[in-house]
Amino acid sequence: MISTSNVTMRYGGKVLFEDVSTTFQTGRRYGLTGPNGAGKSTFMKLLSGELEPQKGTVVRPKKVGVLRQDQYQFDQFRVIDTVVMGNQPLWKALEEREQLYSKTDLTDNDGMRLGELEGIVAEEDGYTAESDAAVLLDGLDIPEPLHNRTMGELQGGQKVRVLLAQALFGNPQVLLLDEPTNYLDLESIHWLREFLTRYEGVLIVISHDRHFLNGVCTHIADIDYQTIIAYPGGYDDMVLQKTQIRSRIEAENAQREKKISQLNEFIARFSAGTRASQVTSRKKEVERLQTQELARSNIQRPYIRFEQKRPSGRHALECKNVVKGYDGLKVINGFSAAAPRGEKIALMGRNGAGKTTLLKALLANAPGVTDPDVGLDSGDVEWGHEVQVGYFAQDHRGSIPDGTTVEEWLHSHDPQASREEIRGLLGQMLFRGEEGLKPTEALSGGEAARLMFCKLMLQKPNVLVLDEPTNHLDLEAINALNVALQKFEGTVLLVTHDEDLIDEVATRIWHFGAEGASGGKSGTAIVDFAGPYAEYEAPQAVR
Repeated sequence: MISTSNVTMRYGGKVLFEDVSTTFQTGRRYGLTGPNGAGKSTFMKLLSGELEPQKGTVVRPKKVGVLRQDQYQFDQFRVIDTVVMGNQPLWKALEEREQLYSKTDLTDNDGMRLGELEGIVAEEDGYTAESDAAVLLDGLDIPEPLHNRTMGELQGGQKVRVLLAQALFGNPQVLLLDEPTNYLDLESIHWLREFLTRYEGVLIVISHDRHFLNGVCTHIADIDYQTIIAYPGGYDDMVLQKTQIRSRIEAENAQREKKISQLNEFIARFSAGTRASQVTSRKKEVERLQTQELARSNIQRPYIRFEQKRPSGRHALECKNVVKGYDGLKVINGFSAAAPRGEKIALMGRNGAGKTTLLKALLANAPGVTDPDVGLDSGDVEWGHEVQVGYFAQDHRGSIPDGTTVEEWLHSHDPQASREEIRGLLGQMLFRGEEGLKPTEALSGGEAARLMFCKLMLQKPNVLVLDEPTNHLDLEAINALNVALQKFEGTVLLVTHDEDLIDEVATRIWHFGAEGASGGKSGTAIVDFAGPYAEYEAPQAVR
């Protein structure tokens, strides 16, 4: 169990939460939700002890597992050791034991201390520590050959998975995970979901993956109205309950206001007459009927709508024998496919399987794309009649130059657009008031992503190529994107690990390495399935 009592955190004049008292109970799995800037990460740091509350107290157990956000903190350590560090009492005992054993002469005190340390190692399951750590690493797609490498030799996504294994190691009583699915592919997310549903302690997780929250959480702790309210069920259950409660209170307030109006009318008519006792009685009833004050929600919902200036021809894209590789390795080797107008294709597969590589090959001569990082080694890519492509790159932040403002950068993509249209689009994506004058170099990851969607809505392409568009977006923005893509009448190529987005948007699946192939000289195997994700998954589950 972990609990807070009268916890308050303010930054300047902004109140994140005030006098929050809540208990997270053992055996329950909580999703901590709220829009960007609501204070989720701050609250998580209070629970872990990294921050002290400005007011109030936090009571936590001895063992708390935390997903570390600093990817470079452990660069000099072996991968397997980094995981074992998740159990600090064990790691300290192992280090001290090693130092004592390295001595040439042991004193009696050293011998006694070694006995104490062996007891700690035994109590903390230290004799199976490396094998237990290896099981976690294998489940998170960190193969055995990497276990003895240093963290500095790993790629960013691999480091995140090792740090996740570190948080899970040692059977902590409380597990605090801040965005654990970032940089994980679907297979790793599925493994993590199964692992967490078997976890018996207190789980508190921040995630912008609705499917993950619905699959893992027994409760949702929602930060809104400057407080935290716990709801039973998953994320969708919380949204429904929250809406129903708000609607009920608003309806009750409307009825009370109508009744108060009637009573005040009576009081005004007869206050100077002979019905003084009745007037007094109604005044007391007015006081009793005062409406319940509704705090303002801090949730902001963007509005995304993708339109086309004109539709493309019947055949949006055709490619034959596409080859693309790096450093002599053919990642994509001989891929051929055709996409008719209106097809929405989800590119799935493990990280590094070649999804982004294929997109960059297909975009080699795409109308409307000027990105210098696209191209193919050989093969033919033919875009259809009247096609105009809108591209959201995975590393899109680099395509927004410094030295200009949000409004000026967006206007540069359509100088004919009126200032009112530009400001309207920015407002739809939550750039309000003077935020359009914000320097582009000061944009956060989420703001840069929202600005890219403004650009796509301004350009009105008939083909959207989106590479990991949900990175840095909160749940409200992801839901808005989901709806917009479902309504879009053009063609979509989409790389994402968001299962709801794949399930609800895709009409076709390109699955990279579906049969276990992971590249090599022959390239990655790609399954082309003409149908939605649910139909594709059904036979997979049977096998």
